[in-house]
Amino acid sequence: MRQPCSPILLLLAAALTTSLTDAIVPATGAEIPAIASRQRNEKKVFTDAEIVEGFLKTAFGAEYHLAGRVDRIRKYDRPVRVFADGNRADRKVQLAKVIADIRAKVQHLDIAMTDNNDAANVVVKLVRDRELYRTIAIFYGQERAREIRTSLDPQCLSGFRKNENYEIEHSDVILTVDNGDFVFLDCAYEELLQSLGPINDTATVPWTMFNDSVSMGFFDVYDQYLLNLLYDPRIKPGMNVQEVKAALPEVLTDVRAWVAKVNHLE
Repeated sequence: MRQPCSPILLLLAAALTTSLTDAIVPATGAEIPAIASRQRNEKKVFTDAEIVEGFLKTAFGAEYHLAGRVDRIRKYDRPVRVFADGNRADRKVQLAKVIADIRAKVQHLDIAMTDNNDAANVVVKLVRDRELYRTIAIFYGQERAREIRTSLDPQCLSGFRKNENYEIEHSDVILTVDNGDFVFLDCAYEELLQSLGPINDTATVPWTMFNDSVSMGFFDVYDQYLLNLLYDPRIKPGMNVQEVKAALPEVLTDVRAWVAKVNHLE
């Protein structure tokens, strides 16, 4: 991890998932039975209140934070470029598909892969499961790594730092590569999306992947609503809850139209 500058906000999010058999050929979500089943049974109709509740609970606060205020909107205000740091070519292919899917479904987010580490503001570290905690310790130090293991016991991890304007400047994501396709895709979607701003996990919203009891493996409709709200230009870094609530009715109307269009919803 790059050394943080001051002022900083470093937020960590963990996804607790189960292991499945690893596949030699990288599979897409539709080819994995556990994901295909979830897609068939996915809830796609939500009230405005249900969407707003999830947005406010995930865009504000933090499951685990080290410094800085968490009562403001945090997001990238620039193009996002993702670099994959690791040796597993198959996982890099899957990661690129995840990024392309996010790009296609979040209207105002400019996100893409890059082969240049220096040009990246999101770095995804691909590690073996046995190397996870050693990697966390390298990133955050031994003491914090112990705290993370005790409080979160993560399967994968993400964090970001922001500037004084609450604009995210850099994100780090750690993904394990040897726990199966479902675990990899489930972690990749959750941690990459959380590294873009909605860092707060919540147990009170049953439809979001930002709930440790929920495993998706794909970019579900509900979370598309949340990310599209966050990256609408009218929702700005540094806005507080009251400012966001005032803007949401107008923004939500446009977001509903976009999410319906890209998902072919009636």
